[in-house]
Amino acid sequence: MKNYFALFLILALTFSCKNEQKKAAEEVAEEALAYASFGDEIKADGAISASEMYAKYQALKTGDTITTKVSAKINEVCSKKGCWMKLDLGNEEEVMVRFKDYGFFMPLNAEGDVIINGKAFVTETSVDELRHYAEDAGKTKEEIEAITEPERTYAFEADGVLLKQ
Repeated sequence: MKNYFALFLILALTFSCKNEQKKAAEEVAEEALAYASFGDEIKADGAISASEMYAKYQALKTGDTITTKVSAKINEVCSKKGCWMKLDLGNEEEVMVRFKDYGFFMPLNAEGDVIINGKAFVTETSVDELRHYAEDAGKTKEEIEAITEPERTYAFEADGVLLKQ
């Protein structure tokens, strides 16, 4: 009788472990089907919303950097290589996303929602630099002189991206 109980216990433990492994494998397969992955492998969980990221950008000063994971909607992708994208932060604000070490690119026709992982930071372009860019772009003297304030830019260096399919 003791042998039957021990055998039953061993069989129960064996099948319960296989069931947990099967569930974990199914969860990984579901995530792989839901997203196309670019760059470093990242997981979808733990991403903050675009509006939460916008609030964090408001608190950053030029030169500050934070490591984070963000979920947002694509506004634009580089049409030549896919080497950058702009994401919607809400409030008519965008974040310019570039990819770590120019190591991967997004599909040229990428659209919809993405999850990005990496470093968020703020840059500021001086009035002189903005005027120089405007001059290079062939702007009129009046347009160039109208530039009187530096431009604050929200930037992100992504090491991994998940594109929702």
